Amino acid sequence: MSLRSRRDKVVLITGAGSGLGAATAHVFAQEGWTVACLDLDGDSAERVSQTLRASGAESIALPCDVSDARAVAENVEMIVQHYGRLDVVVNNAGIDYTLPIEEMTIEQWDRVIAVNLRGPFLVAKAALPVMKRQGGGHIVNIASTAATRAWANASAYHASKWGLLGFSRSLSIEGRPCNVRVTTIIPGGMRTRFFDRFLDQGIPLPDEQNLQDPADVARVILFAVTLPAGSVVQEVIVTPLGEPSWP
Repeated sequence: MSLRSRRDKVVLITGAGSGLGAATAHVFAQEGWTVACLDLDGDSAERVSQTLRASGAESIALPCDVSDARAVAENVEMIVQHYGRLDVVVNNAGIDYTLPIEEMTIEQWDRVIAVNLRGPFLVAKAALPVMKRQGGGHIVNIASTAATRAWANASAYHASKWGLLGFSRSLSIEGRPCNVRVTTIIPGGMRTRFFDRFLDQGIPLPDEQNLQDPADVARVILFAVTLPAGSVVQEVIVTPLGEPSWP
């Protein structure tokens, strides 16, 4: 595949420095897409991007706090100026504080909502006009089974992911007339660093058999955005086979 054909398909991935974001970057790069890796940790994004470039893919890494409106707008504009278009956005960046409500600070609550819900809004707000001008595009929002059920000590995370689900449904309706598709991916537990915080708090880690390879979820994302233009995967739940509960 030529460099030109790669640049004809551009995907922006937030939280691309690790976990599902990094796995998604690799899956898209393997299929010949140009990959823009955004992450609060610019060094992590650059490491992923370097790996992609070493394999022959076209990639750029940009440090970005997705809760910062100016930073998001500037980074989207930079990507469009560099590559000439933006076909897919994967809003993957996310954080959590596993704490009871009475122990969670207001600042922690605000930060979870800022990254997990405000961030996808800001990225979509910046990307949507670009996609409209070029005749279409696809916005993928990474939710969680935390948007379909609830457990203790995750109030901010649940609020952000339930909110993201509602935002995606509304955005999907707005995008249809201009050929912008919206998909919400609802993954169960994955083998990522997301659970590292459990160790610091003395919380038992999930059983490995109840977690899935993030690369499997990344392949679902790729499938959703490569579906023929006449259809859209609006929402899809992807859980480990060994997960004992529903969903």
